[in-house]
Amino acid sequence: MLERGAVVEHRTTRPERWLHSKRIRIAFWIAVIEGLLLVVGAIPRLLGLVVAVGIVAIYFYAGHRLRPSVAREIAWIAAVSQALVALVPVLVIIAGTVALIVVGILAVIALILLFSDRG
Repeated sequence: MLERGAVVEHRTTRPERWLHSKRIRIAFWIAVIEGLLLVVGAIPRLLGLVVAVGIVAIYFYAGHRLRPSVAREIAWIAAVSQALVALVPVLVIIAGTVALIVVGILAVIALILLFSDRG
């Protein structure tokens, strides 16, 4: 059943419409799983980055040539998930930097408290 006000694009198949409606969620979960594998070391970081850049480049080179179809939806999902995975090393660096700053601030506070102790 279609929802009220839903528009069905002409010349699309049911699997294509399903993939199109779920593609962001699918890409996100692929990226989360692959990102976790990268972080724990199950996938070498350099290999993960090279594959991510390659898939995104292939999508930009050939993705527009695919007619709207299931193949185009799958290519889009692959490209978006890999672009998200490419952000994992950046996020790890940012989280590590923030953690170092917090530890530094706590150390300064501890030193101030220790030197101000008159005991």
